[in-house]
Amino acid sequence: MNKKIAVLITDMFEDIEYTEPAKAYEEAGHELITIEKEAGKTVTGKQGNAKVTIDKSIDDVTVSQFDALLLPGGFSPDLLREDDRFVKFTKEFMDTKKPVFAICHGPQLLISAKSLEGRDATGYKSIQTDLEYAGANVHDKEVVVCQNQLVTSRKPDDIPAFNRESLKLLAV
Repeated sequence: MNKKIAVLITDMFEDIEYTEPAKAYEEAGHELITIEKEAGKTVTGKQGNAKVTIDKSIDDVTVSQFDALLLPGGFSPDLLREDDRFVKFTKEFMDTKKPVFAICHGPQLLISAKSLEGRDATGYKSIQTDLEYAGANVHDKEVVVCQNQLVTSRKPDDIPAFNRESLKLLAV
């Protein structure tokens, strides 16, 4: 069954942490909807290699429209978590037990959503202490799957494992 995946993304995302999962999900038949403050805007990855046109404004979407959430890393999650609408959207995914895929700095939105208490997770080395303070059980592994809902990875090198585990959850 094809799934609809929300992607919270803005400028300075880590290019391949969006492009590689997006390619894998689309090849498996899933649909990605990019979400930012403004529909139609083009956002650029921090390496400058990827440009993404935003499909929907955060004001025009609800969690019920989607089957899963992708949070690419880079500076994008830190910029988005300044806006309570993105934090609330992320929290609702966790509260409703829908799959959430967060790589590198992506878990920063989960930290701000206060959704990691007692969860197994990983993230980029510089945020692992933040994850601990948020109540997560932090594992320094290429991919961590928690309660068949949350998939987290540390860095671009972990993308193959991240994609593999995300696709398993999308197949359910």
